[in-house]
Amino acid sequence: MIKKNNLKIKEDYLKKIQIYKKYNEAYFNKSNPLVDDNVYDNLKNEILILEKKYPFLKDKESPSLNVGFKPSKNFKKVKHKVPMLSLNNAFNREDLVNFEKKILNFLNLERSDLLEYSAEPKIDGISASLFYKKGNFIQGLSRGDGVEGEDITENLSTITDIPKILKGKNIPEEIDIRGEVFIQNTDFKKLNEKFANPRNAASGSLRQKDPEKTKKIPLKFIAYTFGFSKNLNISNQFQFLKMLKNWGFKVNNYNRLIKGIDNLIKNHSALEAKRKEIDFDIDGIVYKINDFSVQRRLGFVANAPRWAIAHKFSANKSISEIINIEIQVGRTGALTPVAKIKPVNIGGVLVSNATLHNEDEIKRKDIRIGDVVIIERAGDVIPHVISVDLKKRKKSSKKFDFPKNCPSCGSSTIKEFNKITKKFDAVRRCTNDGYDCEKIAIEKLKHFVSKEALNIEGLGKKIVENFWNLKLIRYPQDIFNLDFDKIKNIEGWGKLSVANLKFSIEEKKNISLSKFIYSIGIRHIGQENAKLISKTLKTSQNFFNLGKNNNFDELLNIDGIGDTQINSIKEFFLNKKNLLVLEKLKENLSIQNEKENSKNGILKEKTFMFTGKLEGISRAEAKSLVEKNSGKIISNVSQKLDFLIIGEKPTVKKVNHAKNLRIKIISQSEFLKMLDIKDF
Repeated sequence: MIKKNNLKIKEDYLKKIQIYKKYNEAYFNKSNPLVDDNVYDNLKNEILILEKKYPFLKDKESPSLNVGFKPSKNFKKVKHKVPMLSLNNAFNREDLVNFEKKILNFLNLERSDLLEYSAEPKIDGISASLFYKKGNFIQGLSRGDGVEGEDITENLSTITDIPKILKGKNIPEEIDIRGEVFIQNTDFKKLNEKFANPRNAASGSLRQKDPEKTKKIPLKFIAYTFGFSKNLNISNQFQFLKMLKNWGFKVNNYNRLIKGIDNLIKNHSALEAKRKEIDFDIDGIVYKINDFSVQRRLGFVANAPRWAIAHKFSANKSISEIINIEIQVGRTGALTPVAKIKPVNIGGVLVSNATLHNEDEIKRKDIRIGDVVIIERAGDVIPHVISVDLKKRKKSSKKFDFPKNCPSCGSSTIKEFNKITKKFDAVRRCTNDGYDCEKIAIEKLKHFVSKEALNIEGLGKKIVENFWNLKLIRYPQDIFNLDFDKIKNIEGWGKLSVANLKFSIEEKKNISLSKFIYSIGIRHIGQENAKLISKTLKTSQNFFNLGKNNNFDELLNIDGIGDTQINSIKEFFLNKKNLLVLEKLKENLSIQNEKENSKNGILKEKTFMFTGKLEGISRAEAKSLVEKNSGKIISNVSQKLDFLIIGEKPTVKKVNHAKNLRIKIISQSEFLKMLDIKDF
């Protein structure tokens, strides 16, 4: 009887979804509303109420997951000349102090007053890249995945803030101007559109298939940086912002040049207080080292610059009640407790889940089912429980017993002993090796297709789960052998959407070695480690041979890869199912060999190692110099080492070992002479 009732409820729900979809398409894509606002809003609310009441109701077209209607036109994909990277976030003084400390250490500086920051409000809009040649606007791209974006030139051309021809002096031969597209709050209020917020309105408008419709939306653009440039003669960021204004761009009136953490925080507090007076949404302030030469010295780590950080505004908080506590099993087997809470609006976002981090955190805060709690959501960070209101604790509240077995596969769970901290980890993990645990397998698949890995458009987390439930995929290789005829018959899919998915999958069959290593989800191997390994191994065959020939010693000399990472890779290759996955992926993918960044660098094919304290330069920057000039850093004295560079108080054991192996030992000054650098 219950099943019959559920089927009836689902049938009614899906009918409402189809009508909602029809209204959206007519409104957003055809500019021809079929019903008035009240009818539309009532239908939307009915769907949301059903979803809250019956958790088994899910559909990708739901208003809880989508705003507006995705334009049907597929924009041409174009690679950015220089990747559009993301920024690391800071939320408090401690984060800023750590950020500056890393910069000082890298540059080997003792005084923070030598650092000058360009402090620029972070607009909550849509990033865009504008390419100019000889002062003429040639092409405009969306951020996309940071490596490639969509060609939205026609839509960007409708924005009056974007000059078609640059005016003034010192215009470079070529330049890629970057900035934010947004809608002012006053303009957003006047719009008779069904967007959740100004950011969604800007995003939807830029992806319209008809530029004439985009033209009707009051989009604005503020410029703030550049990616690629040719013949740009400028020395710092603040001068560049002034130059942008002279060329005809609008820049932020709240940009400031600041020294010192205390002054950054004062400016942050003052701007946060003015937030409501500003006619567009900002969610923090971006701090950039002002001097371009210092920026170049600092360089990048993973997908973010060392010389910039986003200082987010204060977290949004609210009060809710814990309905239940559930366990999520992650890709690496980590068991994460999640509080299911009564839905609450925090900063414009409806929150119904909040992480409890781990078993120890639940005990420390004495969190129980039925408790009234304070929920915090800071920036893009997952909402989490701050504290319990013990005064409102009910007698019926229940303590949560953390499972000793994996709720997915039933395997035992353990807390690993950390040899470095000499303590047991706070996180409890499933001992299953991977694909035999359903939840781990699903999370591995989500990771494989994620933005930072293969980045298969149209194959998001919800679709991966749906395809798993329909037994269409079990392993990564199954994605390349999907039954598209079967998918056509799944509700919500049609010929066009299936064709788009097929195209997206085919398009991603060419992959770099570093992305491949990252995508297969080896524990402790993030993007940066994957890059280090790919640079050393150079070819996919060398990577596959690690397991076949037990060649793990190849990884010992990689500076930045330690025992933890090597042991994790060994465990990965010991798993027979992982080996099968690798073999199948090898058949389906074209894995590109690692390309040399600078083939003609003066340190090409030479290996280096440092020992002792260097003068006027940090160890990190010295290593960076070697790599920029095509040299290679290794972490052990062996026959593979060409030069041992010694500073003050070098390790005697390393020096003696190098002498025995007849490795050339040079001083810091001799090393700098090799690079034609006189001083720092």
